[in-house]
This record gives sequence, C-alpha cells and structure tokens, in this order.
Amino acid sequence: MRWLEVNCSKPLSGKIKAPGSKNSSLALLAACCLADEPVSISNIPQISDVKVVLQILESIGASASCENGTYTIDARNVHTAQIDPKLSSVFRAAYYFAGALLAKHRKVSIGYPGGDNFVSRPIDQHIKGLKALGARVTMHETYYTLEADRLNGAEIFFDVVTGGATINLMLAAALANGKTTLYNAAKDPEVVDTAVMLNKMGAHIYGAGTDTIRIQGVTSLGGCSYSTTPDRLIAGAYLIAAGITGGTLTVEDVIPEHLDPSMAKLSEIGLSFEKTDSSITVHGQGRKRATRIRTGKYPMFESDFQQPVTVLLLKAAGRSTISDRIYPKRFNHCDQLNRMGADIVVKNGVARINSHRELTGTWVHAGDIRAGTALVLAGLMAEGVTRITGVEHIERGYEDIVRDFRLLGADISLISGDGIADDANNLRRNSR
Repeated sequence: MRWLEVNCSKPLSGKIKAPGSKNSSLALLAACCLADEPVSISNIPQISDVKVVLQILESIGASASCENGTYTIDARNVHTAQIDPKLSSVFRAAYYFAGALLAKHRKVSIGYPGGDNFVSRPIDQHIKGLKALGARVTMHETYYTLEADRLNGAEIFFDVVTGGATINLMLAAALANGKTTLYNAAKDPEVVDTAVMLNKMGAHIYGAGTDTIRIQGVTSLGGCSYSTTPDRLIAGAYLIAAGITGGTLTVEDVIPEHLDPSMAKLSEIGLSFEKTDSSITVHGQGRKRATRIRTGKYPMFESDFQQPVTVLLLKAAGRSTISDRIYPKRFNHCDQLNRMGADIVVKNGVARINSHRELTGTWVHAGDIRAGTALVLAGLMAEGVTRITGVEHIERGYEDIVRDFRLLGADISLISGDGIADDANNLRRNSR
C-alpha cells in the first residue's frame, strides 16, 4: 500500500511549470484514430490516464511511440473498434473513442465511463448526438455498441453544457457527410484545443470557444504536429497553495486567460496576481475573506476548483458557502477535512464552511483527483502529519505531485509499505 505524508509547510515559493492538460490529452490521443497518417503530439503529461489511453490504442492496432516527450500515434493499422470494457471503464474519457472510431469503422464497442465517482456521470448527451448523426445504439450490462453505415451531418442541441459530449460530437462529425452544427456547446479551452488540432489534420471546424460550433465534414484527415494546451486545473491548484501557505510563487508555461474566472474569485478571497503572456505570479499573504461560490461551466468558476478552494476558505474570516450545481455530490473531501478538524456542513449540494478551525494531521482518503489535491493542501496547513491514501486517484492527474510540491518547498513524501495502521485500512473501506 502507498500513501502520501504531508507536514505543515512554510510559505511556498519559487517557480513551477504547468504540465500539459490531462483533459485535452485524452481527447487528442483518441482523435489520432481519425487520421490516415501519423500524428505527433508534445506536452502530453505522464499520468496514469494517459497510460490507459495508450494501452487502448495499442490494443486496437495503433502504434504509439515517444521520443523526447513527443508521442507519435499511427492509427493506419487499427484492425478493430471493439475496446475491452475493463480498459475503457478505468477512466471517464474513454468515450472519445466512440466518436473517433465510428465514422471509419462503422461499429464501436466500449465500456461505460469510469474514473472519478460523483454518483452520476451520464453519457446521454453523447448518445443523443451520435444518434442524430445516424448511429444505432445498443446498451448492454457492461458496455454499449454503436453502429452506422454512414454518419450524416445534423443540427444537435445539447440539453446541458457538456465538454465531453461537445468534443465527442466534433470527433464524429469531422468525417460525417455534410454539415453538423452543435448548439449550446461547451466553451472550455480543451474543446478549442481539440478543434485546433483537428483543423491542423484537415478538418473544417468553426466557432470552437463559442456556444455554436459548425463542422463541415471531410472525407479524410491527415497527420500533423501539435502541442497540448497547459493544464489550467493543476496551475490553479498551485495558485491556491500559495494562498493557503501565505507564499509567493510563479506558474510558468500557462495561458493566464484560461484561469481568469478562478483568479477573479481568488482575488475576492484575498490573493493578488501579476500576469505575463505565459505566466502568473500569485501573492498569497494577507487576510483571507469569506465568499460565496456557485460552480458552473467554463467560463464560470468550475467544479474542478471547488475542492481545493474549500481548503483555502478554512483560513477566511467568516462563513463561506460553495454550491456545486455541476456535481452536487462532489463533496466527499469535506468529510475527510472534518476528520482533520474542519467544520463543514454539506446539505443539498451546498457546503457551508466555518473558518478559523485548526487542522490536525490524520489518516484521510482521496476519492478522486481534485479531492486528493485538496487533502494535500490541507496537509500543508495542518499541525502534525497528514497521511493520504488513494494515491492512485491523484496519479490520474499528476505526473509526480511529490516532486512538484517539493520544488516549491513543501514537506511531502510518498511512502510504500505493507504494515500500516488499522485506522488507515478502515478509512479506505469506509470511504468507498
């Protein structure tokens, strides 16, 4: 068994580079299945989710090689679109293979989404859109199949804003016959990133980054070289860490405008920022103020930031509230923070955070990537040692969280061992 040990930290400082975006990388690697030539992508993070995508690519006949941090994917020898449900159900974004493979291979079989469990991760908007393009869908117990002799362009209205379905329908429509228009589309930077690479491959996609995206289908796509956008979610975690420890640090290789929505709210809380074209310097000293947060889809304050910012609000004067309208069940981290001494009450998708409670290190469990981030941040302000299990969830988003936080001055270690305390084993069981 492995766990992280985090000790109370001095103010973090220094410079750190944002890695490539996890959420972009998963879509871009799947998009390579559309190409009739090799595609090279740089700035792909070395995380466990990426490793599973590469396994899926190789299992269906694609080749994947890496040289000097650049992956080259050659999908010309893909011989099947039947994906092992055990692989595809490991993480949520495996559904991109449905859109990427259907147009060329006519039948796709894939497992239901896995990964972070926020009670409900529906794929209804994906299915609705693929049906509109002409797919026939059959749902089985552990997987679903999609079949289409030919995909034809359509007008598709999403009932809710969804980044995953927007990307998936762009992938499918890129090789569909005729024009597809996506209404109420997601505006996330990862949507734009995917559209830009597809266009470099020869697709005709217009309007990415707005709520209406138009795709004129083409008969084939070629290869290209591309670099993944920076991971704004990890960059945001570093900014919050500076606020928690009262430090000053600089995040480099980032696109500041991608973080403007979160920086606006962090400024309300008491952090200040200096921006260049590719870096953000955050000053985390000074009094922290309570605030109210409602999550929404980009460019609103996103659900992925609410878990780390919960920890920052423990230092604020007064009561704060966080309402997560995207994933109202995404509050398991609050139970873990309460184990450390926090006073957080969660009811009906709203967390009420009472401030100025001293945290004390104990055994806690990370149930997903961002919850793991929150617990690491809590460990930086807690007295004593915080021991965090569920490391495998954190590794789905971070190449090496120990290396990165140590670079900024944190006291954090990864521990492996068989004989650990009974309370850690009980915690893991009770957190499932």
